[in-house]
Amino acid sequence: QLQLVESGGGLVQPGGSLRLSCVASGSGFTLDRYAIGWFRQAPGKEREGVSCTNVNSYHIMYADFVKNRFTISRDNAKNTVYLQMNSLKPEDTAVYYCAVRRSAGLNCDFGSYDNWGQGTQVTVSS
Repeated sequence: QLQLVESGGGLVQPGGSLRLSCVASGSGFTLDRYAIGWFRQAPGKEREGVSCTNVNSYHIMYADFVKNRFTISRDNAKNTVYLQMNSLKPEDTAVYYCAVRRSAGLNCDFGSYDNWGQGTQVTVSS
């Protein structure tokens, strides 16, 4: 059974930075066969895609609201996915989730992902 565990969330002031990590594990699991994504959900709002990559990370998508501020990356040797978040704004406050899908293509529709972490809270406030 595939398990994803996020960490790195917390309280940060506007303009600050956080780095989220997501470690994937499971029998026979290798991250290099999966497309990956980060999503977020704020109270009262729908879950939305933040950033996603295809299986080899040659193709990357960023939501307009995080372009030039967030960076998605992966370390296949460590089965770990990262989201570097800089210049954080109060509107970035949400629970952030990582997800993987056994597919080669780029897709940032949350309905296309069937393996999810439990989420990590990010709060941006002064």
